[in-house]
Amino acid sequence: MDVRALIAGIRDGATPATDDLMQFAAGLADGRVSDAQAGAFAMAVCLRGLSDAGRVALTCGMRDSGRTLDWDLPGAVVDKHSTGGVGDCVSLILAPMLAACGVYVPMISGRGLGHTGGTLDKLEAIPGVTTDVDEARLRQIVGDVGCAIVGAGGGIAPADRRLYAIRDVTATVASVDLITASILSKKLAAGLDAMVLDVKVGSGAFMKSRADAAALATALVDTATGAGCPTAALLTDMDQPLAPALGNATELAICMAVLEGDGAAAPRLTELCLSLGETLLTLAGQGDGARDRLAATLTNGQAMDRFARMVHAMGGPPDMGDDWRTHLPDAPVQRVVAATADGHVTAINGEALGLAVVGLGGGRAVETDRINPAVGLTSVASLGQRVAKGDPLAIVQAADENSAEAAAAAVRAAMSLGDAPQAGPLVLDRISK
Repeated sequence: MDVRALIAGIRDGATPATDDLMQFAAGLADGRVSDAQAGAFAMAVCLRGLSDAGRVALTCGMRDSGRTLDWDLPGAVVDKHSTGGVGDCVSLILAPMLAACGVYVPMISGRGLGHTGGTLDKLEAIPGVTTDVDEARLRQIVGDVGCAIVGAGGGIAPADRRLYAIRDVTATVASVDLITASILSKKLAAGLDAMVLDVKVGSGAFMKSRADAAALATALVDTATGAGCPTAALLTDMDQPLAPALGNATELAICMAVLEGDGAAAPRLTELCLSLGETLLTLAGQGDGARDRLAATLTNGQAMDRFARMVHAMGGPPDMGDDWRTHLPDAPVQRVVAATADGHVTAINGEALGLAVVGLGGGRAVETDRINPAVGLTSVASLGQRVAKGDPLAIVQAADENSAEAAAAAVRAAMSLGDAPQAGPLVLDRISK
């Protein structure tokens, strides 16, 4: 492969050969491709794009640049991926629900990014839990419990890790082709039989417009399916937080309530778990009665049992299912953010709420920041909710009075009151091959 010729071809609008893209990904991993060449490649793709076949080839090459897993289990191996939003703790509920339905979920997840929280950070709010496990331990937990939520190890898709770092400093992050290859290379390395994608759109999502979200969802579904993994995507509304809490321990408390069978604690969150789970089980050939079976895992305690066993297997307390409230940290300062007038909540700036949590210490401004798992927002009002003057719009959970006041001001600015809006659907569209 001539890297210069590959870059020049993409720059000039030519369709690159599949083998060249596969070799380019391998060269990213083993160092044959320089940083300058990687940056030029990323810019060429960002400006010119790849064909559908080219996107599949780049994704597969990046997937195969490191370790890939294969499984010998008595059920399908499945996973879910979300493009990120606020109050989105679906994975912590859905993975044990799916495991209780007889499929296996080796979920490779990430940490907080920008205004969105990270599944690994939320899980590690439980004392003792570590999401950094080696392959042997991952296999053991998945085989014994049915699910494990872990970080990508150093050997998973090293080409993506290198290209992502270069994209971050070369203004080439915003490319559907490169976003697709980055997301899927890590997910597909887990050896999946089926996958469902939750592509979010709205004020709390990275994709603000439905058209942009649909374009990304279509690219993800087409590419994953082209790489041999049956995949579907749901376009879901993120014009308000998915759960009535934002943060790490704060969101985890909501998850535990849902796992105890209290779907009313977070109706939208519960509904999305059921919709995504039903879609995934159908892809895995287990669609008959899937929604009812998933719902039953929340009411009969099976999902909670799987979650508690997973937590214990990953270093957490043995009684998380029975006594979870004693294991989650509380913030020392609580500040009620009261409505200043009567009305309905007509708009919520989800990104601003997410950044308020980052400001409290519940997320990272830079990669090296340490997260305070106790801080965040609770009792967050929902879109369309009627409030009277003095009613809480949210309760700030803070480490000190100064950060509490700053977060309270951010919440007030992020939530608008007025006449009742028309509530939109949670699931906006379904995209599949």
